Amino acid sequence: MRPRLGRAGGIDRRWLASLVEAMEQAARPEVRNVPCDVSLISAAAAHLARPAPTFAHCGSVYSLRN
Repeated sequence: MRPRLGRAGGIDRRWLASLVEAMEQAARPEVRNVPCDVSLISAAAAHLARPAPTFAHCGSVYSLRN
């Protein structure tokens, strides 16, 4: 039996294609040479400094049974 493609088969090729396209665009020299906004870097650092959610009240947000 051939594996099915698409969301039902566990693979969303459009999402993957968009991710690859965004990574290729970000890797271009003309994009990489533009300095980042300091406020964006500060916001990202603040976001990453917060503790990760535990989801202790309902178990893990991820499940192998889904």
